[in-house]
Amino acid sequence: QVQLVESGGGSVQAGGSLRLSCADSGRTFSSHAMGWFRQAPGKDSEFVAGIGWTGGNTYYVDSVKGRFTISRDNAKNTVYLQMNSLKPEDTAVYYCDVVEASDYEAGMGYWGQGTQVTVSS
Repeated sequence: QVQLVESGGGSVQAGGSLRLSCADSGRTFSSHAMGWFRQAPGKDSEFVAGIGWTGGNTYYVDSVKGRFTISRDNAKNTVYLQMNSLKPEDTAVYYCDVVEASDYEAGMGYWGQGTQVTVSS
């Protein structure tokens, strides 16, 4: 059973930083690749970043490369998204999800309630 809870969102000014967390209360976290997605008002959900089950492989959408870092701590059943140099266009609700090991952009629909990130200019 996978149960994901996102946290860490907030309101920051452009150029600021936030670290999002996604905790999984299930027993199989360490065997799953994980991803972060976001959805801005009026827009479709967008893949942001993915990480393999060991943490060794990561993948990012071009718009966040060099600014965001995904990581995981399997001992804590948690995946993180460190977001630096935030821009107003990063404003969205951010979700984590289990993703396909062979395609990090393919979420499997386990996302939680999400966490709101608002970046003001």
